[in-house]
Amino acid sequence: MPNRIMNCIIPLLMIGTFIIGTAIIPAKARSTTANESVQQGAKEGEWEKKFRSIPQAERMKEYARYLSSDPHHVGSAADKRNAEWMRDQFKAWGLDASLEEFDVLFPTPKERILEMVSPEKYTAKLKEPAVPEDSDSSDKDQLPTYNAYSGDGDVTAQLVYVNYGVPADYEQLAKMGIDVKGRIVIARYGGSWRGIKPKVAAEHGAVGCIIYSDPKDDGYYQGDVYPKGPYRNETGVQRGQCHGYAGSSGRSVDAGMGLDEECAPVVSRRSEDSHEDSGASDLLWRCASASEIS
Repeated sequence: MPNRIMNCIIPLLMIGTFIIGTAIIPAKARSTTANESVQQGAKEGEWEKKFRSIPQAERMKEYARYLSSDPHHVGSAADKRNAEWMRDQFKAWGLDASLEEFDVLFPTPKERILEMVSPEKYTAKLKEPAVPEDSDSSDKDQLPTYNAYSGDGDVTAQLVYVNYGVPADYEQLAKMGIDVKGRIVIARYGGSWRGIKPKVAAEHGAVGCIIYSDPKDDGYYQGDVYPKGPYRNETGVQRGQCHGYAGSSGRSVDAGMGLDEECAPVVSRRSEDSHEDSGASDLLWRCASASEIS
């Protein structure tokens, strides 16, 4: 997975600040009549009414649609277009706005493979199918299903289900006499931030971690799925990243903490300077959609 230096353009809004001085006013001068209080309250009410009339739901919907009309990941043409559009909007409103550019490492995958090799062979598609009701779901410029900062590598091992993949789950497995050392674990979303799951798996000696979205937590069990409802459908992918959890080096150049993707996550590799005293370093974390694994 090559690391590419991309331009990250961030619109900065510069608004002048005003320091309002305080003054000691004699009690006699501070006293107001009931009539003055009513008048002051009426003025404040007028200004509050004017302020509340400014935000418009339709305009907010229009803005959100414009900004999300094309895939706008870091370094993309739409990302730059959006930044310039926001800057111009601020200026049109009389504000002092400008753009600043930063170079960041943004990895994109060259090859992604997730396979079951026994008892029969199955290769996951690692791709969300288009939703007929959503034209954006078939956009050719969208990023593939992967997790940024996933490490390169390959691992084959037995699969062990670890529930949510949090420490308490490994304690239960230990009571049952199940050891994940040298194996790939599969955990479902929930119970913790996603980055905790591969971290704890590595601490217990696992060589890989798959994370998936369980329909009981985010799917038909909760209600109607997309596009009819808000919950994740059977081929939906939860996107995110596992890099930067507490204790890592925090450097995207070499920390290599992978992410999670598809109804499940992707892959990640730890560098020697980013792992804790768990003895787990240089591990690969590959994640894919649960619907394609089953």
